Amino acid sequence: MSEHILDQLYQILQSRKNAGGEKSYVASLYEGGSPKIAEKILEEAQEFIDEAYALDKNYNDEGAKKNIRSEGADLIFHIMVMLSHHDVPPDDIFGILKQRFGISGHDEKTSRNK
Repeated sequence: MSEHILDQLYQILQSRKNAGGEKSYVASLYEGGSPKIAEKILEEAQEFIDEAYALDKNYNDEGAKKNIRSEGADLIFHIMVMLSHHDVPPDDIFGILKQRFGISGHDEKTSRNK
């Protein structure tokens, strides 16, 4: 069975830690640290949201549907860069998501505030 695409991506992102920023986009983000990576996450999140709003206005807008997929991929990519920067593998995130299955979102959020 093949590895999940996010596991494969994580391994590549980890390998970029040894690259120079002039040769690797990801390495250049790592060099900027969390502030630079966060800036990219915020930018990609806004672009993703803009496409969602475009679809709210016209659900049949094929361009917006194509764009939301692309922006979603960009957003996930940059979130993965931040996780990799802090050595948090995808399985850690998947484990938390699995724990939350069957729990109301409201109940889960309330439990975090205790």
